[in-house]
Amino acid sequence: MDHTKIDKNKLNELGAFEISFEMIELAQENLDNNIFLNAGRGNPNWINTKARLAFNRIVEFGIKESQRTINMADLAGYTKIRGVEDRLNNFLGNNDTDQFIKDALVYCKDKLDLKTDEVIKEFIDGAIGNNYPVPSRALVNTEVILNRYLQETLYNGVDLEKDTLVFPTEGGTAAMVYIFNSLKRNNLIKAGDKIAINTPIFTPYLQIPELAEFDLVEVFVESDEKDNWDISLDELDKLKDPQIKAFFVVNPSNPASKALNQDALQKIKEVVAVNPDLIVLTDDVYGTFVEDFQTVYSVVPENTILVYSYSKLFGATGWRVGLIALHKNNIFDRLISNFDEKTKAELNNRYKIVTNEVDKLSFMERIVADSRSVGLYHTAGLSTPQQIMEALFSLSHLVHEGKDPYFEACDDIVNTRYEDLHEALGIQPDESKENAKYYSIINIYELAAAKYDQEFSDYLVKNFNRLDFLISLAKQNGVVLMDGVGFGTSEGNLRVSQANLPTEYYELIGKQINNLLEEYYDTYKKKHLK
Repeated sequence: MDHTKIDKNKLNELGAFEISFEMIELAQENLDNNIFLNAGRGNPNWINTKARLAFNRIVEFGIKESQRTINMADLAGYTKIRGVEDRLNNFLGNNDTDQFIKDALVYCKDKLDLKTDEVIKEFIDGAIGNNYPVPSRALVNTEVILNRYLQETLYNGVDLEKDTLVFPTEGGTAAMVYIFNSLKRNNLIKAGDKIAINTPIFTPYLQIPELAEFDLVEVFVESDEKDNWDISLDELDKLKDPQIKAFFVVNPSNPASKALNQDALQKIKEVVAVNPDLIVLTDDVYGTFVEDFQTVYSVVPENTILVYSYSKLFGATGWRVGLIALHKNNIFDRLISNFDEKTKAELNNRYKIVTNEVDKLSFMERIVADSRSVGLYHTAGLSTPQQIMEALFSLSHLVHEGKDPYFEACDDIVNTRYEDLHEALGIQPDESKENAKYYSIINIYELAAAKYDQEFSDYLVKNFNRLDFLISLAKQNGVVLMDGVGFGTSEGNLRVSQANLPTEYYELIGKQINNLLEEYYDTYKKKHLK
């Protein structure tokens, strides 16, 4: 990339993440030789150790179990369930990791009514990965564990775990792709349909509907920047329009990190009563960073597809572990059952290779089948080691049955970084309980008006491309932030991640932003305040 000649018009055409990649190259060779600080991506710089160490122990035990049946050179055999609980107890010691495994198994038995030997067999076979995922949607005991985790972390007291189907996926990104694909394949959304999107939002939710294979008409339901990114109830009234087929929301939002409050959730319930066929897709990856969080799924479960990922909370973006959750009684199955005979015949032809009774094939199973182009439905499903990792992440929280020190530590990290950044910038922090604080949106124009005056802010708006400040911050100061426009914000907004840098750097980022803004102001004074 030619650092002396940057084509901002071409950059404007790129998505927020693609622009960020260009900024990284600039920042790494910044003119001031400052430390390179990439606060653009949401990848956390912490990991959960308990579940990972337990996974390793389960793999070790699984290998020993396999060697009991065949043991030739590096070749081991298969595991047997008979007596496996006693053998595991003899294998485990008294260290913290082994105690967690013991506690997890007690929890599964006492709280989830699962058979210990069956859980152990599923865990060791799953961790060593010696079989296809069976069933192809989710391992039997793992699904029960994941459902309890969702119940405890996202539903805020609403009991849905026994009525919910779970499909573990390769992270939240795969979940999104699978859902969009199956909605289209099953004629639940078609080219030209109107879909509502709560903005600002994670960029793929804006980009995917515009692709030629979907060609959907986007209606924006906007959160209010002037009200700390809360969504107004009037905006939600747009969803009453029966022509709007679906509503996509990230909750808490990305990049604003703001969860829907109770008024908004109640309004969505009222809207669905008026527009009962409305499809809702909620992406709740940041929900665990909000006290008393409540998902849209718990409010209108039969209309909602829930996406969750373990990546952010547990520092597991490389593991690619997420899931789709869907109520057993849902509008998707009902809408499909009401299709005309021609459409039903087309769908029967698509799915007939996996069942003789396509009309009884649930939408969730259609997602599973579509995820492997139907023909590979019998080998579908997330890899079993990944499924076991999801179960262990879930159990690492569930065993506490109350306050979880790990959750509290994660909250402390993002809260401290958020406070340090805002204090350095001189910006009033949003201390509402709905603020996850995982990201911050910094409006450079508002910051300019607050620190200097409105005339200077207006000068920036009129005389600079929206990417100028972002480019200068990277090229000169070595700081990478993300352009908010790609998420659906107004111009001048930049996203800061409070997840991926050491805590001591967030004060420095705030100072670097202020220093660059001061340089812009000095230039402005020389030209306009003579």
